[in-house]
Amino acid sequence: MSISPEEFARRRRQLMRMAGEDAVLLIAAAPERVRNADANWPYRQDSDLHYLAGFPEPDAVLALLPGRKHGEAVLFCRERDEAHERWHGESIGTERAVSQHGMDDAFPIDDIDDILPGMIEGRGRVYCHFGREPEFDARLLGWMRRLRQLRGGGVVPKEFVALGHLLHDLRLYKSRGELKLMRTSADIAADAHLAAMRAALSGRHEYEVEAEILRVMRSRGAVPAFPPIVAGGANACVMHYTANRATLREGELLLVDAGAEVDCYASDITRTFPVGGRYSREQRALYEVVLAAQMAAIDEVLPGRDFNAAHEVAVRVIAEGLCALGLIKGDADAAIAEGSYKRFFPSKTGHWLGLDVHDVGDYRVDGEPRLLEPGMVVTVEPGIYVPPGDVSVDARWRGIGIRIEDDVAVTRDGNDVLTSGVPKDADEIEALLASR
Repeated sequence: MSISPEEFARRRRQLMRMAGEDAVLLIAAAPERVRNADANWPYRQDSDLHYLAGFPEPDAVLALLPGRKHGEAVLFCRERDEAHERWHGESIGTERAVSQHGMDDAFPIDDIDDILPGMIEGRGRVYCHFGREPEFDARLLGWMRRLRQLRGGGVVPKEFVALGHLLHDLRLYKSRGELKLMRTSADIAADAHLAAMRAALSGRHEYEVEAEILRVMRSRGAVPAFPPIVAGGANACVMHYTANRATLREGELLLVDAGAEVDCYASDITRTFPVGGRYSREQRALYEVVLAAQMAAIDEVLPGRDFNAAHEVAVRVIAEGLCALGLIKGDADAAIAEGSYKRFFPSKTGHWLGLDVHDVGDYRVDGEPRLLEPGMVVTVEPGIYVPPGDVSVDARWRGIGIRIEDDVAVTRDGNDVLTSGVPKDADEIEALLASR
């Protein structure tokens, strides 16, 4: 369940062709992040380095050198060290970076200051993520200074170019191997959501539901793609609620937004369901509007349609529904023109999905919304959120927050909903909850 070495090599070759023979491309590993004192956060590799090499360790730099006779893909990484491994576990080392990870050449990271400047010399452009990690930026500038001092002044690259301009366009199109991983991630997240529904009983706490989500993901070898949102009642009206401390109450809804990550590939699912097992009349009325908006939006995720089409149709359905229910005065055309619907639907309807939950890739090309193409994966997640303090609406609506989210891959002939394993029809959800 991982990307093959051949696919990683193919990605590197494609990127180097785009950069040109006189370029050098530098991608640093994500640094280890300190949580507190001497404890680090769980390590997660930089998505771009993972995309190009699948190398999982910190203290590494990938250098891509088009046309280099001794090998174009060079990795600087930790050496094997018995004393270090006794405390921190086995390292991959330079030899296995070549034999197992497909590098053409590998050197100890401690030698990078002596070796890499010579590899950069004579190249016209450096592609990198300048400005992302200050420590790496400072090191890169040091290499440039060293080059200028060589033999009265080495040939220093004249341009620094943002690597994302090339690389992130490649990442937007998922291969078969990537889609397989994303389906696995979606399946695990679906099971976690089903477990959350079974655990969400009145009197329990949001963190107990979160614990079930994490249990399922970890038991399947996955990690959470982001801190789960488990928002009961009016907490669901907070878009990025993560406190997860409140008590679940009869008569309230529970919004669960959680995704799994498998081999760095993410899923992202949201469901909203009644703690007591049945939607109230007002809850169901708003839920049906959101569901209709989501289904209409998914129908717009097609090759050749622009990215904004799903959002526009979702806005139309939600505006019409809010007007019909009396939460907005007037008609839908006016609500859309004036933007009054944004009081209850302030977000967009989706985002790219892949190695990052909010994945890389331009949403506009030459000033126009990007057209969807096979291999792209998006989320579709309309919602209605009625703030608890909004006195402009009847009290029976206040504090209701609803979001429904699925992951949708664009195919050659239409789309594929990767996260269909979690029910979202209101009757199906009530039937599932009744079986608890």
